Amino acid sequence: MFDEKVKKEIREFLNPFYDRKDMMHGIKHVERIFKEADNLLLKYPQADKDVVFAACYFHGIVYNNEAIIRSFLKGLNINEEQIDRIVTAAFDSQVKSIPETLEGKITHDAHMIEGGKTFLVVKSLVTGTARGQSLEETIEYLNTNILNKGQCYLDEAIVKYLKKQEYLKDFMESILVELNNSRLQSK
Repeated sequence: MFDEKVKKEIREFLNPFYDRKDMMHGIKHVERIFKEADNLLLKYPQADKDVVFAACYFHGIVYNNEAIIRSFLKGLNINEEQIDRIVTAAFDSQVKSIPETLEGKITHDAHMIEGGKTFLVVKSLVTGTARGQSLEETIEYLNTNILNKGQCYLDEAIVKYLKKQEYLKDFMESILVELNNSRLQSK
């Protein structure tokens, strides 16, 4: 079991990586994912909580920094098998991943249900603005890349993710009507 010292070292190691990310993908994003993972862990006590903890924290940087992460974890005297499980679960956390381990499913699904039902909309609008997209471009991104996309693997998360998708569908129908009405009025 990771003690508080190891958890603190992991968080401190990650700060520089997440400081460079936009506000929706920074350390608060990781903390929201871990909060959801922690709730899922209550239903799956057989899962390795340390693997899930570390995988959540490495989720947003593993794909470009795997060797650095492995070296860091080795320096914490974590064994190779657990490092492999952490890295696998971190990769499994990505939206398009198909996780095979329980820890990967927990990490993946926690990422998918992060922030509650309104969060797909909020995150996309904020991120789109940060990237300089127009409202119309962000709506198109939501329609093409988020609406009816992605899936969860654990029953509890499936229900929550469906609610997020239902909210997004209602939002999209409403905003598209409003945007079309605005276009018609401006002609």
